[in-house]
Amino acid sequence: MDSTTEEQFTIGSPGAVLAGEEYPSDVERLSVDGREVILVGTAHISRESADLVHRVIDAEQPDCVCIELDERRYAALSQKNRFEALDLKQVIRQQQLTTLFINLILVAYQQQLGGKLGVLPGTEFIEAAALANTLGIPLVLCDRDVRITLRRAWGTISLWRRFVLFGSVVHSAFNRQTLTEDDLRKLRDQDVGTRLINELGQEFPGLKAVLIDERDLYLAEKIRRSAGQRVVAVVGAGHLHGIRAALTAPRPVDLADLETVPPASNTWKWIGWGMPALIFLAIAWIGWEKGAGAAGNNLLFWILITGVPSMLGTLLALAHPLTVLTALVAAPITSLTPVLGVGYVAAFAEAYLRPPRVHEFQSVAQDFNTPRLWWKNRLLRILLVFLLSTLFGATGTLIGSAKIVHNLF
Repeated sequence: MDSTTEEQFTIGSPGAVLAGEEYPSDVERLSVDGREVILVGTAHISRESADLVHRVIDAEQPDCVCIELDERRYAALSQKNRFEALDLKQVIRQQQLTTLFINLILVAYQQQLGGKLGVLPGTEFIEAAALANTLGIPLVLCDRDVRITLRRAWGTISLWRRFVLFGSVVHSAFNRQTLTEDDLRKLRDQDVGTRLINELGQEFPGLKAVLIDERDLYLAEKIRRSAGQRVVAVVGAGHLHGIRAALTAPRPVDLADLETVPPASNTWKWIGWGMPALIFLAIAWIGWEKGAGAAGNNLLFWILITGVPSMLGTLLALAHPLTVLTALVAAPITSLTPVLGVGYVAAFAEAYLRPPRVHEFQSVAQDFNTPRLWWKNRLLRILLVFLLSTLFGATGTLIGSAKIVHNLF
């Protein structure tokens, strides 16, 4: 990236050619529908990228600056103490603990890399926004809402593949590889996020389509719709090719279509409600065939096989005694409805009984990187309660369901 090139690009109407400035090759100057668009490709974890963004905006003095962030990611990057403002009980009520867990993994990983590289991922976006504000240039957040992106991506993966992906993410969270100087150099010079997604795309093709290809189209259309004759757009280097191709397309992109989350499959709805119905019918049929005593024994078995494992999960998390009792009582009930899982009930109880302290919100990203601190930081222990009670409870539910159905025969 040290060498500079002078390139020409023809975009839009025939013959629209515009000579480039003396920028590195990851800066592309395009003419789109009679407007000038300067794409700045960044490596995300690079002081050089942040400096390049500053240089381009300052030199070009554009009418508009676009950055590859949505409102939520922009707020997360710009608010250093974002976890302190977290309404944990509201997160649990909205059943967003899994999202919080994934967010913590990403933040902890970013901070770990940031400490080695001397710059946090996303610095170039925040500096682009700050400079635009200083120069009085309108700022446009061009990326799709991260929640929509994640939900669309999640919908492309089968149930089994979701477990595989979740396991890979958890493994990565605790896999502390030693980075050599050569590794650090490569991290500075590459769009690491895009590279990681491309690697995941080999294992999960649907993920790449949603996380990269769709967002290329979305980003390009938002850039196209931005105001002004000269626009600087700061995006990950891995998006440059896709955005350029989308900007040359003869027809605009339908943003509404890309912002739609496909409804849940009816198959999963049938499974979600069908399994509890099957358990009820099985116990009722056993009672009809073998008497009330047999039905009572199967009901007691269901209570124990779902409640005890969930209770053990909360015990392993060193939860409050009342949280342990809550998991024991709630699991047999929540296991018979797809609406609410025992993990959320237990987590809410733990959050109520042992609310996290301010300093634990402040240190949660650092503590996340040290497994033993999960049992000391109250916020992380609530996540442990959620994860372990859910995992153990699901295991008990599967065993109990198989046993009771078997008893029918």
